Amino acid sequence: MSTEKDLRLSSILIRWYERNKRELPWRDTTDPYIIWISEIILQQTRVDQGYAYFNRFVKRFPSVGLLAQAEEDEVLKLWQGLGYYSRARNLHAAAKMVLDKYHGIFPRGYTDVLSLKGVGEYTAAAIVSFAYNQPHAVVDGNVFRVLSRIFAVEEPIDSTRGKKLFSQLAQELLDDKRAGLHNQAVMEFGALQCVPVSPDCNNCPASVMCLAYAQSKVNVYPVKAGKQKVRSRFFNYFDIRSGDGHMLLHKRTAKDIWQGLYELPLIETVQAMPVEELQRTDSFRRIFKNGDELHVKYITQMKHVLSHQTIYATFYRVTISAMPDNDEYLGMKVEDAGEYPVSRLVHKYLESEGFSNG
Repeated sequence: MSTEKDLRLSSILIRWYERNKRELPWRDTTDPYIIWISEIILQQTRVDQGYAYFNRFVKRFPSVGLLAQAEEDEVLKLWQGLGYYSRARNLHAAAKMVLDKYHGIFPRGYTDVLSLKGVGEYTAAAIVSFAYNQPHAVVDGNVFRVLSRIFAVEEPIDSTRGKKLFSQLAQELLDDKRAGLHNQAVMEFGALQCVPVSPDCNNCPASVMCLAYAQSKVNVYPVKAGKQKVRSRFFNYFDIRSGDGHMLLHKRTAKDIWQGLYELPLIETVQAMPVEELQRTDSFRRIFKNGDELHVKYITQMKHVLSHQTIYATFYRVTISAMPDNDEYLGMKVEDAGEYPVSRLVHKYLESEGFSNG
C-alpha cells in the first residue's frame, strides 16, 4: 500500500506530466489494441522514430482481427527498418491468439494479457493500466532511472535481485486510483526530465525528494552489473544478376537475427575472407550449382551494429547467364525485389544500388 510520502511523489510526477507531456496518438485512447501496438513498436525504439511506423501500422491494421489475418511477409514489410524483428513476428502471433482464444476481443485481465506471445510484465502492466486503470506498475528503462536516482538504489538494475527490488518499489509508489496516469507520468518524466546524461536537476520538481541529487551522485545511477560481450560476425553477400534482368533473394528461416526477412544469398565466415577463398568453399559451390562461368565484382563494405553483435558485411555483384537451379533461393525480376521485407543492412545496400524498397 502506498504511503503518504509515496503519494506525494506520485502527485509531483502527475502534475509535471500534465504540464509537460507530449501529445501522442496512443495517449488519446483507451483501446487496448492500439495501446498494445504502440508499446510493442516503442520497445527499443525512440518515439520520433516509432511515430510514423505506428501510424502506418494502425492504418493498415485497425483491428486485431485484420492483423491476425495478414500474411507475415506484409507485417514484416511494414516493420522494415525498426529492427528487433522478433517483435513483429510475436505481434502477429499474439494477434492470432486473440482471434482464436478470445474471439477477437482483446483480453482485460493482466494474466491473460501477459500470456500473449511477446508480451512481458512491463507491456502487460502498461496495457491494463492505460486501458482499464488497473493497478499494475510499469518498470522500463526510464522508470529504473527515475527510481534509482530518487531513492539512491545501489542494486544493479540488470541483476535478478535488482529487477525484483525495482518492481516492488514501483508498485509501492503507484497511486492505485490513478494507475494509468501515474504510469504515464513516471515514464514521461524519465524520458524528458530525468534523462540519462546531464539532467536539469535544478529545475526538477522531484529534486526535493531525490537522494542522488542530495548526494551529488545523479550520474552514478542507475547502477549496472556489466555489459554483455559484443560478438563480431562476417557476412559475404552475393547480388546475383542474370542477363535477362532477374536476381535472387533468400528467406532467413533459422532462429537468428532477421528471422523471416529476405536477403541476398549469403556466406557467413568466422573472419574476413578474400573472394578468391570464398569461391573455393563448399558454401559458394552450393549457391552456384550449375558451374556457370562467373564474373564476381566487389561492390562495397558496410558495418552494421546491433545490440550484442556487430556485422561486417561485404557485398559482391555476380553476373551470370542464367539463374542457378537452387531451391533455397527465390528468383524474381530485379524491379520486384523492393516488395520483400529485408533487414536494414540489406535495405541500405539496395538503396545504394538504386532500388526502391519501401
